[in-house]
Amino acid sequence: MYQFLQYQVRDAMTVDPIAISPKAKLREAEELFETHDFNGVPVVDSRRNLLGMLTKFDLLKAFRFDAHTLVPHYDDIMEQLVETVMTRDPVSVSPQLPLSRLLQKLVEMRTKSLPVVEDEHRLVGIISRQDVLKALRRATVRSEVAVQEDPAP
Repeated sequence: MYQFLQYQVRDAMTVDPIAISPKAKLREAEELFETHDFNGVPVVDSRRNLLGMLTKFDLLKAFRFDAHTLVPHYDDIMEQLVETVMTRDPVSVSPQLPLSRLLQKLVEMRTKSLPVVEDEHRLVGIISRQDVLKALRRATVRSEVAVQEDPAP
């Protein structure tokens, strides 16, 4: 388990994740969510600079019921641009952040994943709860193997 304390975000993140343009339609985002079972997708410009995050929750917010729109028109809403509902300036992390600090951040924020950026804005990865759990398991297995290979005298 001590091995986990040496891990950084770069050791567990998904490199070059699928991202979406702010000018994409919500319909395209919904297809990504369905095809890849994503809960969120980074929103980037043409240089892969992180502009925002679009989550399933953001997509649901597009279907607001109010006094003027009791029954939103599904097709009209799905034609809206991602930038109209995305979360702007999302919390992001550096690839060098210790995984133990990331774990704490994920728990405190109650979020499922965070974008990983270099040079302040350029998206280089995404790190999820599942990635952290895999790293914890990997660290535990390595610790157990080390103990078995080096028995106490």
